[in-house]
Amino acid sequence: MSRSDRPAVLDQIGNTPLVRISRLATGPCELFLKLESQNPGGSIKDRIGVSMIEAAERDGRLPPGGTVIEATAGNTGLGLALVARAKGYRVVLVVPDKMSTEKVLHLKAMGAEVHMTRSDVGKGHPDYYQERACALAREIAGAFYANQFANPDNPRAHEEGTGPEIWKQMNHDVDAIVVGVGSSGTLTGLTRYFRQVQPALAFVLADPVGSILAEYTRSGALGQAGSWAVEGIGEDFVPSIADFSAVRAAYSIPDEESFGTARELLRREGILGGSSTGTLLASALRYCREQTAPKRVVTFVCDTGTRYLSKVYNDAWMVDQGLLRRRAYGDLRDLVSRRAEDGSVVSVAPDDPLLTAFQRMRLADVSQLPVLDGSRLVGVIDESDLLMTVQSDGSSFRERVASAMTQAPSTLPPQASLIEVRAMLDRGLVAIIADERGFYGLITRSDLLNHLRRTLV
Repeated sequence: MSRSDRPAVLDQIGNTPLVRISRLATGPCELFLKLESQNPGGSIKDRIGVSMIEAAERDGRLPPGGTVIEATAGNTGLGLALVARAKGYRVVLVVPDKMSTEKVLHLKAMGAEVHMTRSDVGKGHPDYYQERACALAREIAGAFYANQFANPDNPRAHEEGTGPEIWKQMNHDVDAIVVGVGSSGTLTGLTRYFRQVQPALAFVLADPVGSILAEYTRSGALGQAGSWAVEGIGEDFVPSIADFSAVRAAYSIPDEESFGTARELLRREGILGGSSTGTLLASALRYCREQTAPKRVVTFVCDTGTRYLSKVYNDAWMVDQGLLRRRAYGDLRDLVSRRAEDGSVVSVAPDDPLLTAFQRMRLADVSQLPVLDGSRLVGVIDESDLLMTVQSDGSSFRERVASAMTQAPSTLPPQASLIEVRAMLDRGLVAIIADERGFYGLITRSDLLNHLRRTLV
């Protein structure tokens, strides 16, 4: 492909802004964020996407009409899809099933073929995402397996691009850089660059609790991996391209702190970052606040938070995962994911048209809605009620909800038992929690399952 034929979007990768944090406490330090979310694909992984693909084109590993294959937690896949689809290649990606819905939809919108695999198995298992990607690379003719975890063109993108940008933007005055490690390309590439221009610079590792990498940098021991909800960083193995030689501190950040810090960044600074950004920022703030002398510290907004709206910025999901604290009652109200008291209940009014009820069910992905007259529960309507009313005449969607709802539905007081909840759910009903003081919310099968899962953790 000649320079004139090169897709213009690829020239927009890199040269991302660097901004100083001003509304979060950073101790004696100045903290700067490099906004990798401003890359055209929305993440820092655009850089390695173009680096790995164009190197493979040059040396013949990626032939014309070939297929790009990768195992990815999402952002590398998006970077590869951005570059490869713009150049006309087929893209096949294997992703773990903890990946956000927004990432999967984005990948499919770009024309990538997505294979979902398990996130609860480790390296060596046939359903581990890297093992599955290797198998596909053997099966598909003309395949180029990008393999970010062992590809030297991954760190090269940061040695030749990200590092020089930071050095220039910081006016050759930077003391520490806080990074996370997934494939380790960012850390390794930056280490190589700064070894040449500022050998004393310290790297700080930001790692999710459950990953083995922080402890590995501290003791050299390979511990037992756990699980974590943060996407894109943390590993259960040490990538072959990893260079931890310049790491001077490492922090293990629990999911609750990572997600909370990402939300705080948006509230305080107006910057919408993803879950890994929360881990990096939490580590950077810990590091800065521990210092006794002023330092200039850089970290990254690794990707845009728009691809985590269903997770990091979704209160109901955060509560389900135990990542957002709320008032505990010690009764059935603690099982309700969408409480009436905080305005999160999806409901309809008796005078709303049935079409409104149908649209709200679809938007909230529920099959049953409470019918509220103000704050008073007057009925409940479900998909079967709707179907019975409109199946013979689509114009019946204009009818009032009151004409199809179940009036005086069965309810349970907050003090009822789980056995009573289960009995109601077994009858095909949703458990409506209400008493003489008012309506509190609904308990669905999913709510009960989430409650039981949390008791086992």
